[in-house]
Amino acid sequence: MGIKSQIRTLIPKQIISFYHFCMAVSAAVYYGCPSKKMIVIGITGTKGKTSAANFIWSVLSAGGHKTGLVGTANIRIGDAETPNKYHMTMPGRFILQGILKKMLNAGCTHCVVETTSEGIKQWRHSGIFYDIAVFTNLYPEHLQSHGGSFEKYKIAKGKMFLALFEGAEKIIGSKKISKIIIANGDDPHKDYFLSFRADKKLTFGLSDGVDFKAHAIKNTPAGLEFFVGADRYAINILGNFNVYNALPAIVIGLEFGIMPETIKKGLQNLKNIPGRMEKIDESQNFLVFVDYAHEREGMTAILDTARDLTVPVPILPAVEAKGHEPKVILLLGSEGGGRDKAKRPALGEIAGQKADFVVISNVDPYEDDPREICEDIASAAEKFGKIREQNLFVIEDRREGIKKALSLASKNDVVLITGKGSEQSIVIGGKRFLWDDRVVVREILRKEV
Repeated sequence: MGIKSQIRTLIPKQIISFYHFCMAVSAAVYYGCPSKKMIVIGITGTKGKTSAANFIWSVLSAGGHKTGLVGTANIRIGDAETPNKYHMTMPGRFILQGILKKMLNAGCTHCVVETTSEGIKQWRHSGIFYDIAVFTNLYPEHLQSHGGSFEKYKIAKGKMFLALFEGAEKIIGSKKISKIIIANGDDPHKDYFLSFRADKKLTFGLSDGVDFKAHAIKNTPAGLEFFVGADRYAINILGNFNVYNALPAIVIGLEFGIMPETIKKGLQNLKNIPGRMEKIDESQNFLVFVDYAHEREGMTAILDTARDLTVPVPILPAVEAKGHEPKVILLLGSEGGGRDKAKRPALGEIAGQKADFVVISNVDPYEDDPREICEDIASAAEKFGKIREQNLFVIEDRREGIKKALSLASKNDVVLITGKGSEQSIVIGGKRFLWDDRVVVREILRKEV
């Protein structure tokens, strides 16, 4: 534990919370409350926030609305995009409000804000005047920072919905802005998020009874196709779970009067989402994806997608390497710094069951012992038949771990580099170093594969 962490443990939690609240409110006031002058869409949930945010940005942009976005992977101000270099979804210390101010100054009329439970806990949502609240899903993850309580985690998420009516009503261009809740109608916790006050409440999903139901989902060479009502939509992102991430964009587009054909164009315009099943192609004869997956549900989803890609079907190239059945090769790890230790064995179990080869490496150990983190995962993978130095490798150095994962690949295999996505740094021993998985993967593919 570092000095800052030690000092923090000595300060009463109420004082720390009040400090964060004061900082958030002061930042909003300092920048003139920019979110009061834009239509603000907040997205919360355990998974899918970044993908949903980028789909929404793309649809609104196609509809002629200059839109900003601040999220885990990237920051967009209109068409200008930069990676999120802050190592947190909702940057603090006046940064978030400063970004919103830049959006307003650039002429943005709409903005999308990924809103995390950790950010809410630190009051970073305070001073953001939300108009639309989107709920993606809820799983028992990220619990350690909420005292290990799923209920506290859920309540923290709910505070974004409470914030819909923070402050006076919003009027932009002489028009009163309606407050809308859009929720995943297939999630078992939907009723809690739909219970908050709103002018309109809408649901999306794959089941009967939702307001916007996706059906006839089909894999394509580029991604996915599906229908909502009689309209066919297509996205360029792999993974059936991304239908759930695209649906809020369709709902919001229709709510803003954007025609279905334009919504379709907006979805198609998004060629990839940084660090979300992002394909890395250096003309190698196997597939490589970089993905942010770092929790049980997300890891399961991308491993299932990877397995589907190894099965020869009409939309995919036939397996040409005789005697070689395509394999799934997974590099994973888990964070230190007091983050959920319980997920380490869970990740190891999933890796052991669903991947053919497993490489365990650093993600962000912070000041924790990297070996201990890796061993927690490896021990769980061994329980599901993985054997060290045969199909299970523990390599703390992330570059070397990535190199090993890529070296294991043969023709038509699928390699997943997980845990960091498009993050721009890695924290080891309390020190932050510049890092980008995608850059490292490309370097290794060019030099050694």
